[in-house]
Amino acid sequence: MLLLIAAIMGANHVAARFAFNDSVNVVTAVFFRSIVTAMIIFILLLRRGISTKISKEYRMTFLTIGTLIAIQSYCIYSSVSLIPVVLALLAFNTHPLWTALWSRILYRRKAEPLVLKSMPIILFGLALALDVFGTASGLGAVAQWQSIGEGVFYALLGAASFGLALVLTEHKTNNINSLVRTAYTLAIVTALATLLGFFQGGLTLPISTNGWLGLVGLTILYGTGFTMMFSLLPRLGVVGNSAIMNVEPIFALVFAWILLNQKISITQIVGALIVVGAVIVIGLRKK
Repeated sequence: MLLLIAAIMGANHVAARFAFNDSVNVVTAVFFRSIVTAMIIFILLLRRGISTKISKEYRMTFLTIGTLIAIQSYCIYSSVSLIPVVLALLAFNTHPLWTALWSRILYRRKAEPLVLKSMPIILFGLALALDVFGTASGLGAVAQWQSIGEGVFYALLGAASFGLALVLTEHKTNNINSLVRTAYTLAIVTALATLLGFFQGGLTLPISTNGWLGLVGLTILYGTGFTMMFSLLPRLGVVGNSAIMNVEPIFALVFAWILLNQKISITQIVGALIVVGAVIVIGLRKK
């Protein structure tokens, strides 16, 4: 089930690339996926009879977390629109390192030894996957970074935002139902996407069938993946094993290769496996 969720979330980003290739902008993608998923989760809350009320003391916290998730959503889709999907997800997969950094800065919590040992391994694997010196592409370092630099920046900024959101969620909202947290967070993301879309001249819809398939696909896949995650994982008792879902970039690599003809070199694939493996090891550590 965990692997299925990872595959769905990986497919979501590939579907997003189809939408972006057909004039859909990032804000439109974030708006549709957030509002539909928020509605699904609110319906789940109503069916389960879970109260959606939150006290005033949490409102600013939710606004902060929602803003961070909005930044993360905008950044990861911006990255996906600029560079190969798998590279965007691999750069974003550095978020455990950002989580450790924010936890240290804000709450003086030292990173666990395993996390510290994994940092250079993840960075090494990421360097191989991104082909930072342009060896695999034959472009050279300068041309390679001109090609991927903006996309990598967005992915890393999204990872930093997501890491901070995770730290604040753990320390500020840990006693609130996870579905309630997610519903309010996505509602805030939707509101911010609507506001940004207004200043950018409105949402941009697809102009062809492929674009519509991409927009509808990313919306359905994201909503399905999140709903499954919050509905099934607690029943399976696999909280610690949720790191298995970090194989999402591998699924994205396969889907992007088949559907988008996005290919990377053997060296980059090795780097991808190093990053994914290290992140999974961090997620499966005993706590």
